[in-house]
Amino acid sequence: MLDDFLVRAALAGLGVALAAAPLGCFVVWRRMAYFGEATAHAAILGVALALALNLPMMPAILAAALIMAVSVGALTGRGYTMDTALGVLAHAALAAGLVAVSLFTKTRVDLSSFLFGDILAVGKADLAAIWTGAICIMGLLSWRWSALLTATLNPDLARAAGFDPRREEHILTLSLALTVAVAIKVVGVLLIAALLVIPPAAARPLTRTPETMAVVAACIGAASALAGLGASFLFDTPTGPSIVCVAAVTFAVTAGLRSRFT
Repeated sequence: MLDDFLVRAALAGLGVALAAAPLGCFVVWRRMAYFGEATAHAAILGVALALALNLPMMPAILAAALIMAVSVGALTGRGYTMDTALGVLAHAALAAGLVAVSLFTKTRVDLSSFLFGDILAVGKADLAAIWTGAICIMGLLSWRWSALLTATLNPDLARAAGFDPRREEHILTLSLALTVAVAIKVVGVLLIAALLVIPPAAARPLTRTPETMAVVAACIGAASALAGLGASFLFDTPTGPSIVCVAAVTFAVTAGLRSRFT
């Protein structure tokens, strides 16, 4: 029988993977990989606010991620390119969060668990929060799948079908922020973007339809979480990076298969 902490870690990894991988398909299709990374960087500022003001961690992280998304939209609306806005705000949020933690907290805080994840320390309350967030994300994606997909393919076509592309973009942004808040305990800020992008990228050569790609991406993400956890346990390596390394190896294999058969 596995130890309780390993069971909780496995369930946490599965919850994050099942939420992040299908959402990551839209990140890949919309070429928003850096947007996911910028949202993740903003999470450190949320951590600082939570520690300084004695607030619950997940709502503070979610608020910081949403503020990041709104700020990016405001800057791009003023003539800045998307990559410039993301570059400025992502690094500014990360730096401000690190400075705020050192200034506003009376006790010394080890940020490594927030930067790289600490899945082995997941408790029952964390597990409940992770799966609640994951179920909300999966439910939201299922509900808005057609609208999100149509808006991703062609905004004009979405308008003709009665969907508001701007609204769907806000829904996607909210889902990304919630995913960051859920995943920070598992893989950490610096690796969340990888978990969003790598499983969908690995699934892409194996599939022909968007729905199949989302399902295969979720399976790859879940398998990577379990295999990475097992490798971490066997070889005594950091768990979050181990999960991402397994996903990266899977991507290398599927990319090799694609180049071989095309």
